[in-house]
Amino acid sequence: MQYEAIIGLEVHAQLSTKSKIFCGCSTSFGAEPNTQICPVCTGMPGSLPVLNKEVVSFAIKLGLATHSKIRRESRFARKNYFYPDLPKGYQISQFEAPICEEGYIELEVDDKRRKIGLIRIHMEEDAGKSVHDETYVDSNESLIDLNRCGVPLLEIVSAPDIRSPNEAAAYLTKLRQMVRYLEICDGNMEEGSLRCDANISMRPVGQKAYGTRTELKNMNSISNVEKALQYEINRQRTLLENGEAVEQETLSWDAAKGRAIPMRGKEESHDYRYFPDPDLVPVLIDTVWLDEIVQSMPELADDKKRRFISQYGLSEYNADVLTASKDIADFFEVAAERCTDYRLVSNWIMGEVMRYLNDNKITISSLNIKAPQLSELLLILKDNKINTNTAKRVFKEMLETGRSALQLIEELRLTQITDSTVIEKIIDTIIKTHPKEVVSFKQGNNKVLGFLIGQVMRESRGKANPQIVNQMLTKKLKEHEQKG
Repeated sequence: MQYEAIIGLEVHAQLSTKSKIFCGCSTSFGAEPNTQICPVCTGMPGSLPVLNKEVVSFAIKLGLATHSKIRRESRFARKNYFYPDLPKGYQISQFEAPICEEGYIELEVDDKRRKIGLIRIHMEEDAGKSVHDETYVDSNESLIDLNRCGVPLLEIVSAPDIRSPNEAAAYLTKLRQMVRYLEICDGNMEEGSLRCDANISMRPVGQKAYGTRTELKNMNSISNVEKALQYEINRQRTLLENGEAVEQETLSWDAAKGRAIPMRGKEESHDYRYFPDPDLVPVLIDTVWLDEIVQSMPELADDKKRRFISQYGLSEYNADVLTASKDIADFFEVAAERCTDYRLVSNWIMGEVMRYLNDNKITISSLNIKAPQLSELLLILKDNKINTNTAKRVFKEMLETGRSALQLIEELRLTQITDSTVIEKIIDTIIKTHPKEVVSFKQGNNKVLGFLIGQVMRESRGKANPQIVNQMLTKKLKEHEQKG
């Protein structure tokens, strides 16, 4: 029997606000444990929450970006469960009246466009963090850090529309790109600011009813989500093929061992005993505020990609690569303001710049060269004052020193040789010192031309104009051939 996977993702995006959702404590990452807390976020008796307006604004922005319905009146509820890092014994979240509903995210996977539905986007507070570090405690003990309590989250719940780990990865990549473009979340899964839980079940192809689902947790990268889903698909398929039942449970993904470990039985909504939070009034969104947020929406990746194709004449592939990151897209546009050879700019960013970023595992904001400096180098290259190899050398020097291209070219005397008289003398020298290669060319071996060009470039220390060298050397060799 053929089975298909039914996958739904629950993604928590930690919002980039300076303060928490219901108090004024800082949300900065990496502070000393339990130093960013107060009576409100630790749930002390008598303390009252006050909603951070910016959290609501961020939720609406994501709702607009995902074509969701924005609820004009939404409510907060208490989600009750016991866990050591949840000091109040409940989490303030939204249940029956979430702020955004019925949206979708459009993907392109394997050259096919897919719409993944969104059931809801709702606001909630984060819990604390249990620390299992044997440096400080025994292996059977844990420490609690409450700094994360009250940090604002958006939970994005997809419909069960995803059918493969590959689609799940594409969905997460698109969602991460979206929150980064909106500048509401940094999207760093390694730091926990974007977290994903996956619900998965298997059913025979053609069957409408869903199978028993399990939930996968603790996946801190998109690649780990793919691996965990593939593992669970294989596990559930094997059980079903052997006539065994899949148990409804929550599983923890162990990336080091490449397997999922059972944690507990899977909860349902009634297990949390939701009820309206009596300390928080309903969230009301009037038309004026909504219109202000609509007007403040930035250009998102899909629109930017279409504009790059039409405005700059880029290929769809180049435009897709450059707009994958907002920072790289912005870098390209600043560089393209001065150097209007847009293909040259895009090729250099996609080549030398992105290669350096990947090799050094840094973002473009940390690059030692800013966009105007790159465009200065490319203008010099475009004017044939240096050749491509010299430009790459100068680029490397710029990265190491932070100095301008013009300064380095003048100091290192790298200006390209375009004087045909000087180039001709070098060519004559190379022809005299490589008689075997000249004879080989006469015998029809055109491949030797590349070797001789390389020798001329070497003799000129890479400063000779390659196009002029090619033209003059070819002419000289043909003259020798005619002389016999």
